[in-house]
Amino acid sequence: MKERLLTCIVCPRGCALTVRLDESGKPLSVSGNACKRGEAYAEKECTHPERTVTSTVCTSCGRVVPVKTAAPVPKEKVFAVMEDINKARAICPVKVGDVILESVAGTGVALIATAACE
Repeated sequence: MKERLLTCIVCPRGCALTVRLDESGKPLSVSGNACKRGEAYAEKECTHPERTVTSTVCTSCGRVVPVKTAAPVPKEKVFAVMEDINKARAICPVKVGDVILESVAGTGVALIATAACE
């Protein structure tokens, strides 16, 4: 039986989690969590980790605008997401919440602006 040590990132408390895994890597138990959200986080992190990606995109007016994925993307897709972000260009004016890319790196997750640019 393997163990995996994680720090919960669901809230500022930062619980030290211990996840016991079976031979195939499936979680058997989670300990150290102060709430159910920590348990759910640990199980998901061990079976299908996801990340919200934040970055910046160049605009047509020569500035940059901060962006983020509208939802977490699979961790293994983060580098592909960044490749798409680096190629993307936003057309000014940009408003908060504008969709820059409909489906970044083929994930089905939109890339959205998090600040305005006139």
